[in-house]
Amino acid sequence: MTTNAVPTNAPGAKLILLTTTHRVAPGLLAWPAWEALRSAGRVLVADEGHPQVAAVRQAGVAVEVVPAGSAPALARLLTGQPADAGPTVWLGGPDGDPGLTDALARLAVEHAGEVPEIEVLPGSYDLPGARLLDLASVMDRLRSPGGCPWDAEQTHESLVKYLVEEAYELVEAIEEGDRDTLREELGDVLLQVFFHSRIAEEHPTEPFTIDDVAGDIVEKLVYRHPHVFGDVEAEGAAEVEANWEQLKAAEKADRESVLDGVPAGLPALAYAAKLVSRVRRAGFTGVPDEPYELPAELTAESAGRLLLAVAQRAHDAGVDVDAALRSAARGYRDAVRAAEGLEPE
Repeated sequence: MTTNAVPTNAPGAKLILLTTTHRVAPGLLAWPAWEALRSAGRVLVADEGHPQVAAVRQAGVAVEVVPAGSAPALARLLTGQPADAGPTVWLGGPDGDPGLTDALARLAVEHAGEVPEIEVLPGSYDLPGARLLDLASVMDRLRSPGGCPWDAEQTHESLVKYLVEEAYELVEAIEEGDRDTLREELGDVLLQVFFHSRIAEEHPTEPFTIDDVAGDIVEKLVYRHPHVFGDVEAEGAAEVEANWEQLKAAEKADRESVLDGVPAGLPALAYAAKLVSRVRRAGFTGVPDEPYELPAELTAESAGRLLLAVAQRAHDAGVDVDAALRSAARGYRDAVRAAEGLEPE
């Protein structure tokens, strides 16, 4: 049979399009998929390097490699298989065989009654988070020889500014309630985690991978949630937070000060708010609060102390002082634009 011939099949002929995902280990197919493979008259695949080929052959199922060619030619080939030995199973490619289903549908309409019954059978499914494997693979390709020269030159230090920028863009998307931008910016922040982890793999003496990073945070989350993963009881968010802080304090028992670990690189107001938060949580009373009063004349020192006092009062009132200032600044920006006759951003 040539691939240009019109398919003719006996009644009862069947073509099974077996779809799989490359994001699970080879051989991890659903039971209906294995039943279809073992009862097939022929199992066909376009590429010898298909992730499932070796596993299927190890299970005793013969797999034939056929030249895929164009989608219409492949559709004619698949619908022209003899039906007397059982159904034909097409082991779908990882790329989904673009155009094949459209070509098969066209044949089914143009040659109704002459093409076999066509069934699409999912053989394996992506688990939640499976696309993270794709991100790890893409990042590895970009960083490896033959990948992107710019990506290959980056270091932890050179990427810091991008990490900070992406984090602030994410904050803005959250505060503005922009769902589309939120999704995009979450991806950009996630990329930074994978990028830094891929760079870390190349460290000559202390390498670690994205799996190490994920494993560490999983262990931390399980440890700090004994009310979920253990036998500790907690009623309400306040008790959960108290347990969290107690466990965290035990982990950081070697710290000398309640302020150890507060990153000094935070923006000034956020840094002050974080310091106040640490002091309040520790119940530290060695330093009195700054007096909240507007000096007759502001100097650098008095302005700084006033802002610190605002940070203290805001914390006690449950106000995120950094977010509050950004919100006020956006309102100020919009007022200025309105005075200029412009639309708010």
